[in-house]
Amino acid sequence: MITIQEAKPIVAKYITQEHLLKHCLAVQAAMEEAARYFGENPEYWGAIGYLHDIDFERFPEEHCQHVEELLRPEGVAEEDIRAVISHGYGLVSDVEPQSTMEKMLFTVDELTGIIMATALMRPTGITDLTVKSVNKKFKDKRFAAKCNRDVIRQGCEMLAMDLSEVMNICIHGMQQYAQPLGLMGSGS
Repeated sequence: MITIQEAKPIVAKYITQEHLLKHCLAVQAAMEEAARYFGENPEYWGAIGYLHDIDFERFPEEHCQHVEELLRPEGVAEEDIRAVISHGYGLVSDVEPQSTMEKMLFTVDELTGIIMATALMRPTGITDLTVKSVNKKFKDKRFAAKCNRDVIRQGCEMLAMDLSEVMNICIHGMQQYAQPLGLMGSGS
């Protein structure tokens, strides 16, 4: 099981763009909170979340196709590599999410984007963001249009969870990282 201390220097080798690093942190935050929700290891789930886009900056047109060649030499376990690849299921990967962790990663990858976009529009950022506010933006297909709502819905079905429940987990996790995510709002 990879730790966040092991994942950070690996990510630093392959991802330099600030917006991608913030996205990795947002997914880490959501995954840590999801692990707590399911009674799993937040450190481990967070590390997988942080690693999930390891090949995106270098290979955006071949995302998830270079995960193994980047992570295997770093000593990352096969099950962790599989988890990272599974988040692109149906889009850029044929590795179907099986574990609860993989299903959650598949779901929150896109959902964190909608939550970040919603929080950035608010004077108070994510500090008092509600599921109701995110749900309203979720329904507007023009808002954060690149975030694939079908993937989020599919992930919620895989998890047998209500969308609002998954949103709540993500929001709560991301609130704990509001400062480094740049989501404190304009008042701070």
